[in-house]
Amino acid sequence: MAASPSTARAINDRFALRLLQDEGPLTATQLKTLTGLSRPTVADLVERLRGSGLVHVVGESGAERRGPNAKLYGLVADRAHLAALDVRTRSVSVTVTDLLGATLAEAAVPVGDDSDTGPAVEKAVALLERTVREAGADRLHTVAVGAPGLIDPATGELRDSSGLPAWHRRLVGVLQERLPAHVLVENETNLAAVAELREGAAREREDFVLLWLGQGVGAAVVLGGRLRRGASGGAGEIGFLPVPGTSGLPSATGCDGGFHELACAAAVEALAADHGLTAAEALASGPAPFLDALARRLAIGAAAVVSVLDPGCVVLAGETGHQGGAALAARVEAELAALSPLRAEVRATDLGDAAVLRGALLLARDTAQDELFGAPTAGLGS
Repeated sequence: MAASPSTARAINDRFALRLLQDEGPLTATQLKTLTGLSRPTVADLVERLRGSGLVHVVGESGAERRGPNAKLYGLVADRAHLAALDVRTRSVSVTVTDLLGATLAEAAVPVGDDSDTGPAVEKAVALLERTVREAGADRLHTVAVGAPGLIDPATGELRDSSGLPAWHRRLVGVLQERLPAHVLVENETNLAAVAELREGAAREREDFVLLWLGQGVGAAVVLGGRLRRGASGGAGEIGFLPVPGTSGLPSATGCDGGFHELACAAAVEALAADHGLTAAEALASGPAPFLDALARRLAIGAAAVVSVLDPGCVVLAGETGHQGGAALAARVEAELAALSPLRAEVRATDLGDAAVLRGALLLARDTAQDELFGAPTAGLGS
């Protein structure tokens, strides 16, 4: 059934806006070529978008003769301001951008283990407010928060999780109460996977699993180019995976005895100490005995995921994946090949410590643009 005129206009407008985002400023002639629309339709489209405040003239093209056809149209970047927060156990990082994702200001602050919930939340909120002022933004349209823990698929809220600071969950509520903005929260590992999918190590992959190897251990599953959260939002809780070589079995309330015991930052630090080094030194200098031993541990968890999902690619992220780099990834791939008949390429993160913030910014930008551009958001996956 043919679309109504209003629906057709909305589709055309959305298409043009996405082209202006992806390709940069374009002339009406270039928009006509890229959209396949007629010249009068493009002219009407441009006027609609200018009237809505989403598009403005940013210059002239040297490839065109002077006149109306020479005008370069671009998105109005300051139509909306966005913020991303990377909330870790002991710190908070903030980035504020315009609608196109250009960074305007960024900052970070440590939050001590002994911080009470109230002061910790106020410290994080003050950091955001200060960074927004430094960015020259009057208000925020969308804020995306990346944090460890489970996200309830029904409510979109961060669940209470054992072992995580109580201020994490309270922070999201305070931001929602105080800010006249959309406030979104997503698991940090999921955000890292989205960033690697769109801008990092998994750019050309439709299927992959990201292993987050830091103070905590987790995984994010991307299949068919979409993030998969699972029925309860817990897809990828690989820290609870029962594996050989641990002190026992994990439980519903703790991942001691699971893969976490082999691969968390404390375990990597202890393994490095056995080789007379700190974890940072061992991962940076790459002594073969240490990397071989660590790769054998990581391959155990990776093999379980590969055997079930057959993703074809595993990305090592978090501080261990980042610091271990290509040398560690190559060893994990070799160990994995010996454990599973299903081939999987193992890659190190391209985005490193920036992956969570980058993923949060992509979530914030997609959400804001979907609202401003007049189309429902598809989110980060199901």
